[in-house]
Amino acid sequence: MTERKKRLLIFQLVLFSIGLLIILFSYSQINKIPKSVSNQMVQMEEKKTGNTDNSDTFLNITYSGLDLSGNRYFLKSKEAVINKENQKIINMKGVEAIFYFKDGTTLEVFSKIGVYNNETLDIDFRKDVKAFYQESILFSERAEFSNQNGFLTVTDQVKLIDPKGNLEADKLIFDIKKKMLDIVAFDNDKVNANISLK
Repeated sequence: MTERKKRLLIFQLVLFSIGLLIILFSYSQINKIPKSVSNQMVQMEEKKTGNTDNSDTFLNITYSGLDLSGNRYFLKSKEAVINKENQKIINMKGVEAIFYFKDGTTLEVFSKIGVYNNETLDIDFRKDVKAFYQESILFSERAEFSNQNGFLTVTDQVKLIDPKGNLEADKLIFDIKKKMLDIVAFDNDKVNANISLK
């Protein structure tokens, strides 16, 4: 083998090795992307003028994707403020969320303000919260969706209106995976309920 062929073969082997290392590194990094972020899609109609140095304001923003349980969701906001120093937290006004569950049911939640964590997909609904699930309507001042735990925790002036009866409590915990509702009363207060057993 001539000296020229040896150098050419060594050069080709080095290039092949570098290419192989790049491919292996790329595939190993894909698994490090959190599942909650990798499936998320964002749509915005326009960016609002008059932003501060520390934040950006967007109008008519929509987030969509899958939660950790595999349920599809859409989160819409009339106005969203993103702090440049902590971009995972988004403060929202005029919030609407729709969760599409695997069993074909939907949960719609509306509030005047909200805080969305686009890393964990947790949502904190605040002020005049209204939720609609099947034939039930829920009113409160705060509802917190925990993506990791699969819970919707509802507090502050909780009132539930259902065809089977009405309920007032301090706290409701809705287990999204099991479709179960826990009712909590603080300080040994009683839960006020009017239920039809028919």
